Amino acid sequence: MKLRSMFLMIAVVASAAPLTFAATPASAVLLTGDPVVMRISKDEFRIVFGIEGRSCMPQGCNGSVRYRVNWKASDGTARSERKEVNYTVSPDVARTVAVDRQYLDTAEGAHTVDIVNVKVDTITRRD
Repeated sequence: MKLRSMFLMIAVVASAAPLTFAATPASAVLLTGDPVVMRISKDEFRIVFGIEGRSCMPQGCNGSVRYRVNWKASDGTARSERKEVNYTVSPDVARTVAVDRQYLDTAEGAHTVDIVNVKVDTITRRD
């Protein structure tokens, strides 16, 4: 069931319209929408980024998404962590997804954790 819902969420992220920003360079790689957070267990999450990679066509490209995740544990502990996930846009493909696996807690499985928000800092591109 978890796997089925994860594929459904990935399909939704991959099919969403790309975010648009004023005066983005032609070579820019953008997100298709806000990151999607999926709870796997009380302290395990998958964070999914839809990558709009039309500018990578036809040769493909790769890079990384640097982001900040703010979370809070059931004991009141609140943290903010910087993370990075790599992506690859295959040749002749306009979109892809990058999925980051996260375990967020002060002690393994000791608390139920809630993600408060996920904020993308930068998206880099390496050809």
